[in-house]
Amino acid sequence: MKILLADDHAILRESLRELLEERGLQVVGEASNGREAVSQVAKLNPDVAVMDIGMPLLNGIEAAREIGRVAPQTLSILLTMFEDDDYILSALHAGVRGYVLKAQASADLVKAIHSVMRGSVYLSPGISQTVIDAYVHKQALPSEPLTDRERQVLHLIAEGKSTKEVANLLKLSVKTAETHRTKIMRKLDIHNTAGLVRYAVRRHLISL
Repeated sequence: MKILLADDHAILRESLRELLEERGLQVVGEASNGREAVSQVAKLNPDVAVMDIGMPLLNGIEAAREIGRVAPQTLSILLTMFEDDDYILSALHAGVRGYVLKAQASADLVKAIHSVMRGSVYLSPGISQTVIDAYVHKQALPSEPLTDRERQVLHLIAEGKSTKEVANLLKLSVKTAETHRTKIMRKLDIHNTAGLVRYAVRRHLISL
């Protein structure tokens, strides 16, 4: 099995590579942010992408959503410290097949990889039964007024990127990036950057 690792901490990626290679799994690539993870998946076609949720440029949930579009054969597993029900439900609704808590990574990650490759969904022991029941019964998430592209723009704005930087990162014209920003503010009825940052944190697009 070919694995891609994505986390913005090089030391953690090194530890995970060592763990997986000791178990006979092949790590074919690494990424330090969500956008790079999507690009590497499209290039390397790994069987599984193991990603952190709180990555810069594109968080793990949005990266998993993008991977589902560009490389549907690659299965996404999130490795994270967040146990919040809404994080987990958002991840599952985005197509994530495994959700592993970092505190249990050494025991759970290899198990999760084998499980998702067999077609199962893997959640670390300790994930609340409430979340599992909600997913099984297809509980809907709170409505999201923004498009995928608008969420990506908002993520970058919340990280402090200028309109020009947003345009460069998303390969848009500056005018298009500014139009997205204007639409986001209008849809959310938020009229300053601080308000956009607070919204992004509440909706888990970025983490503090």
